[in-house]
Amino acid sequence: MLSILSALSLVSLALGAPTATPTGKWLVVLKPNSNASPVSVLQSYGDISKTVSEDHVYDIGSFKGFAAHMTTEQLNAMKVDPRVAYMEQDGVVKTQILEVRKTDVTEVDAPWGLGRVSHRSKGSSDYLYQSTAGAGSCAYIIDTGVFAAHPEFEGRATQIKSYTGVKTDDNGHGTHVAGTIGSATYGVAKKSKIFAVKALDGSGTGSWSDIIAGIQFVVGHYKKNTCPSGAVVNMSLGGDKSVSINAAVAAAVDAGIFFAVAAGNESVDFVGTSPADEPKAFAVGASDITDSFADFSNFGKTLGAIAPGVDVLSTWNDGGTKSISGTSMATPHIAGLAAYLGALNGAISPAAMRTKIQSLATANAILLPSFVKSGGTPNKLAFNGFK
Repeated sequence: MLSILSALSLVSLALGAPTATPTGKWLVVLKPNSNASPVSVLQSYGDISKTVSEDHVYDIGSFKGFAAHMTTEQLNAMKVDPRVAYMEQDGVVKTQILEVRKTDVTEVDAPWGLGRVSHRSKGSSDYLYQSTAGAGSCAYIIDTGVFAAHPEFEGRATQIKSYTGVKTDDNGHGTHVAGTIGSATYGVAKKSKIFAVKALDGSGTGSWSDIIAGIQFVVGHYKKNTCPSGAVVNMSLGGDKSVSINAAVAAAVDAGIFFAVAAGNESVDFVGTSPADEPKAFAVGASDITDSFADFSNFGKTLGAIAPGVDVLSTWNDGGTKSISGTSMATPHIAGLAAYLGALNGAISPAAMRTKIQSLATANAILLPSFVKSGGTPNKLAFNGFK
């Protein structure tokens, strides 16, 4: 558990090992029962308000606060402000995707991951699904952006917000994730609308404050738009425990949005990491084509499900495709599945969607290492319910 004042360490796409790099900015979260607004608190500190962008003033249901640079005097005053619940030093986010693994597996009709999530047994190259295919759902990707002009998205992808000044994916990771969710060939929910929120730059680096701003933007966008089949968010990123990011995710889930998040790539229990150990988020572990638990995947008692995450072929930001690995790649299989099921059965609450995905999952399909099994990790492999 973080103390009230603790440095937020590096977080990474696919949850690589972080090293703290303070940015000089602080995340300030107000008490849920405080009648004060973030704007009024800022105004009471005078010059601080001049340094805060509109995007970094947060009001997501029960989660209220802001991110700001402060002098030592202002920081000390904020520590004892009765309106403030806690403060955390902002940190940076950096991409650490696993290197592409060479394999003799050949794609025939569909990526193996799609074949796996639509069959009870391994080995099929055919993806079986209902023709609704995610129609009417809204899939939000908080990542490095999405190359929306990729022909695989068929005009259904839009870059709606950027916190880096660049309005497309200059890394590739976000486009790959989006492709697994909703591209024509590589997607689980092939008719879903895809909305990209770019919170990470071309090197895959960003800040927690921008990610929280992105979450707030998604909630506002969702409330103003029509998503009859429901809304999902994919966050293939994470790091050390952050009270702020967990609270922001929980508030967005309370607003009706399903969150799929990466369990992590360090082969450890994800307790004490964020946002994977946020109970309202759906943490995803990774498996390979042989139905073995990926040797890099994090695990834990509250894991939502396991999904294909090794040598996953999907769209890339050059208009082509690429095969990469990580829990980053497993997570969009679940986000896509939530969008698919929303279109098939109608929009339901995030909690009900969690129950639906877990009840459909194939039990005991994955070979879990003894240290993973002994820790109580649920052996549930994602399945779309096709019969």
